[in-house]
Amino acid sequence: MSPAPVTGGEPTPQSTGPAPAAPRAGRADTASGQADAASGQAGVADGPTDAASGQASGRRRAAPAAPAARSGSGARAVTRVLDSDPLGGTVRRTVLPNGMRILTEAVPAMRSVTFGIWVGVGSRDEAPQLGGASHFLEHLLFKGTRKRSALDISAQIEAVGGETNAYTAKEYTCYYARVLDADLPLAIDVMCDAVADSVLAEADVETERGVILEEIAMHADEPGDEVHDLHMEVLYGDHPLGRLISGTAETITPMTRKQINSFYRRRYTPPVIVVAAAGNLDHATVVKQVREAFAGTPLGDAPAASPEPTRSPHAKVKHRPAATLVRPDDTEQAHLVLGGPALHRHDERRFALGVLNNVLGGGMSSRLFQQVREKRGLAYSVYSYTSQYAETGSFAVYAGCAPAKADEVLALIRQELADTAAHGITAEELRRGKGMLKGSLVLGLEDTGSRMSRLGKGELMHGDLMSVDELLRRIESVTLDEVNHIAATILTAPMSLAVVGPFDETAFQL
Repeated sequence: MSPAPVTGGEPTPQSTGPAPAAPRAGRADTASGQADAASGQAGVADGPTDAASGQASGRRRAAPAAPAARSGSGARAVTRVLDSDPLGGTVRRTVLPNGMRILTEAVPAMRSVTFGIWVGVGSRDEAPQLGGASHFLEHLLFKGTRKRSALDISAQIEAVGGETNAYTAKEYTCYYARVLDADLPLAIDVMCDAVADSVLAEADVETERGVILEEIAMHADEPGDEVHDLHMEVLYGDHPLGRLISGTAETITPMTRKQINSFYRRRYTPPVIVVAAAGNLDHATVVKQVREAFAGTPLGDAPAASPEPTRSPHAKVKHRPAATLVRPDDTEQAHLVLGGPALHRHDERRFALGVLNNVLGGGMSSRLFQQVREKRGLAYSVYSYTSQYAETGSFAVYAGCAPAKADEVLALIRQELADTAAHGITAEELRRGKGMLKGSLVLGLEDTGSRMSRLGKGELMHGDLMSVDELLRRIESVTLDEVNHIAATILTAPMSLAVVGPFDETAFQL
């Protein structure tokens, strides 16, 4: 869906505290690979497909089971306190008998609430012929239910000064609303209705098909975004992680309402759904209102079940051998991404990688920024980033420069990576890198949207929620040896190059 601008949606790869908003559907999950402070797991990111896609995601990690009980608004749920944080409020988690989880963080000092519904289904869960189905469905769920038209959904929230939006990623889809605390009951009712009971009218499917095709075309006209997708393609090939979140014109054009509805009803089930809310709220009241809002819908009437375990980190993803992929385009700049395989999001070394990422390309004081821009003026934008999924991940460097300077910029980037791998970083850089990571974590939790994202993404992607104090402790405990070992491991591996610009396809061959 995502009619909102991209700003604030999928943050720039330098960013480490994502807030909920609308990333470009075609964009690789670069932001989710950053420190990802809002998810409650510093230095992590996201990313399996069902059997229909031909890319099995492997067994999922065990999650706490809900009690055996009959579903429905009167059935028993289990609630526990996860955290009582001095930086915020009390975090509580309730597991409903049907396997749906509800997490809230009460922050009485705030006058707003962000309410989100996280579905553990994303573009990598699609069969090849259904590429883009998750994103297509995300558009359609705001087009009308049995109780509300599309206008009703938007008008009811906007009438109280609130906002709604949604976005699709590789491993999940998020729908959310931000309202004044007094209007939370309305937001719960509207959002639960939209996610659980959309009618997916044939006319709306055709309308949104045109919108999505325009979105795909718009994305292709933005080489600074397209080059990240190209790099995912050269890394992962035909694996679902290598495909566009938006799908392509070849998959979206023939997709039918029947296919989308089947995907919707088969995939959107309580065990893969996490409801998260943060702000001035009462947990028990939120649980009651969510159960009432879902009652009488396919999600409310679902049978007893346990929450779906998190995706397994043990599944194997075959990476392509290091290669160069050039997409010729008549652009003013050359857009370059150089990188290779790195850590999955459950890897304990992710904190050290987060520090290394900041030292190399995380800000204006970073090595790459200083060497490429400050000292030589060869590029306006240069940064490094990580993308992390359940069982794999990547590290990459982006630069945008004049086409005539592309070779020089690439040579500088390669040299800086090689020097870092060979000689490591300094104690001062370690201190600065950890400070950046800790600062982005805490500063990223200053609004209800970021706090809601931390709850939803932490539960859905990790099955738990680290306290802010524990995250800060984990970052501070990173040693110089750990960072230098990661640098020597990751930065010496063969790297793939993606390029968009006025070049021949055979340019830059490794």
